[in-house]
Amino acid sequence: MFWLSHHREEEFNRTYVVGGVRLCARCLGTYPVLLAVLGGLFGLRAPLDWVWDVPAVLGLTLPALVDWAVGRFRPAGGHNAVRTLTGVLLGVALGRSLYVHVQRPLPTVLWAQAALVTAVALPVILATYRRPRPG
Repeated sequence: MFWLSHHREEEFNRTYVVGGVRLCARCLGTYPVLLAVLGGLFGLRAPLDWVWDVPAVLGLTLPALVDWAVGRFRPAGGHNAVRTLTGVLLGVALGRSLYVHVQRPLPTVLWAQAALVTAVALPVILATYRRPRPG
């Protein structure tokens, strides 16, 4: 089921099995934390402008990007605990940038986050696109 795990069979090492269902290790850290951060920020009526928004969001996004990029080059490598932890950090970052975005569309923090993701993901995808997959 794609919405629970977007990994092919040869990437099942990147998932947990919960109740017979495969869950992506990074997504399992990302989405619950993202929702909790969004709920917390709305509940606290957090300010929309924090001086540290851009550096904090970029700093929290980067570990997941690096771990994902390394995984593209070494598909059998890595550990689910690291994926889940980087997912938690990513969830915090996405929660903050989306909180601001929902109230003030396309804020600087979201543009910066999108630029970072693109700057890392595009070259990695292009470099690994034609590589044969295991299996």
